[in-house]
Amino acid sequence: MTQETTGGFLLIGAAVLALVWANSPARESYFSLTELVVGPSAIHLDLSLGTWAADGLLAIFFFVVGVELKHEFVAGSLRDVKQAGVPMLAAVGGMAVPAAIYAAVVVLAGDPGALSGWAIPAATDIAFALAVLAVFGRGLPSALRTFLLTLAVVDDLLAIVVIAVFYTDELHLQYLAVALAAVAVFAVLVRMKVMRWYLLLPLALVAWAFMHEAGIHATIAGVLLGLTVPAIIRHGEEHTRTHELEHHIKPISAGIALPVFAFFSAGVSVVDGGGVGTILGQPVVLAIVLGLVVGKVLGVLGVTWVVTKITPLRLPDRIGVRDLLPVGLLAGIGFTVALLIAELSFTDSEHTSGAKAAILAASLVAAVLAAITLRWDAGEKRSRDMNEDGVLDSEGTDIGDPDEETGLIDPDPGPIPTETRRQDSGD
Repeated sequence: MTQETTGGFLLIGAAVLALVWANSPARESYFSLTELVVGPSAIHLDLSLGTWAADGLLAIFFFVVGVELKHEFVAGSLRDVKQAGVPMLAAVGGMAVPAAIYAAVVVLAGDPGALSGWAIPAATDIAFALAVLAVFGRGLPSALRTFLLTLAVVDDLLAIVVIAVFYTDELHLQYLAVALAAVAVFAVLVRMKVMRWYLLLPLALVAWAFMHEAGIHATIAGVLLGLTVPAIIRHGEEHTRTHELEHHIKPISAGIALPVFAFFSAGVSVVDGGGVGTILGQPVVLAIVLGLVVGKVLGVLGVTWVVTKITPLRLPDRIGVRDLLPVGLLAGIGFTVALLIAELSFTDSEHTSGAKAAILAASLVAAVLAAITLRWDAGEKRSRDMNEDGVLDSEGTDIGDPDEETGLIDPDPGPIPTETRRQDSGD
């Protein structure tokens, strides 16, 4: 379950099962299951199974995202802004251009009411993108994986901000205060010499429940909790707390949370509601497909070209601009977070079904094109100065090498400067 390819295959399998069931003669049972309400009504947690998957299980995935972000900010690729500058700016372009394309298409097509879904094509699915790269990117520099991971985590961070700011209808400050207090206590306990899971887990549940009551999407609680985990060794442990927690939680996220969410979210019926033509004929479908497949490539490639031409920032060693064509296509795989934003964007089933169908179709097209371009890129001759900075590239590993990372956070990210250790002593 720690392998990115395994998580990707489970996601695909769950999505295919949902699509087949939702379009079979027994499709009513699928939608009845999705809408089945469980949970205590006294504390307003009587939610449908579909909502539990989107608000509850997906919080586990976002906790892992928060842990990865903390590691990257403190001891990983985002620690050095100069090194991370290009993929960070590429991530911004990879979100802005698809959003602009989406808005232009729905307005020109006469459906301005669908503008609420502008953020749908802005999201990138880390699990799927890294899984496709792991399978089809063999032989390419490992630095390309680091570039994609940096781009994806910044994309996720911005997507989290978008969800918190633009998809929060009503805010209850008293519940938010309790949720933040639980996060603060969690932060204290997770820094203690011994991590006591029987204290951390109840606190995480309290933070999640009150974040849900506050009116903010409950997955934000998962991110905040993940960001509190120490990313440097504090008590002489063999590994950092971020590595240890990801080692235990990521299999649950990849093996249970994400596939179950995909199962309840990807079930789009194209045999009801006017059939395939009615659903796929909506402007929102074309807007999302163009945003993910075309907009991501234009945003990533365009911003990278401009940045490397007019600023001192350069691509990492062993990576050239041509490598960013498959990266842009990989960024167009917008499965998990895109489906979540689609559910938050629309209140009517017509737009929601069209958006989900478009996400699935666009992600499939982007993944196939990415696989093709990755194999093409791997077969092309590489120069000794791929990033064209005037200095010969340093040696490095390739994707698929025995010592190349398998998906977990690197437990030994390299020496952290004394200044960083001193400044982050509280982390």
